[in-house]
Amino acid sequence: MPLAKKTSKNQITLPRSVLSRFPGVDYFEVREAGGEIVLRPVHPDRAGEVRRKLAELGIAEGDVDAAVKWARGR
Repeated sequence: MPLAKKTSKNQITLPRSVLSRFPGVDYFEVREAGGEIVLRPVHPDRAGEVRRKLAELGIAEGDVDAAVKWARGR
């Protein structure tokens, strides 16, 4: 099993043999589960990130439309 080493700057270098299984992936979601660090490959989608943040804040699509109209002075 390949090992990952933590540097003095708290960075982790992942083994090439593992990363080669995830071509084109530059980001990994990191979480802790049962005392283990779990990495999940993600492909950032800026529009999706914005939609998720708006949902977290309770802002609906109609709210955005209304804010745009207000900002445009209509």
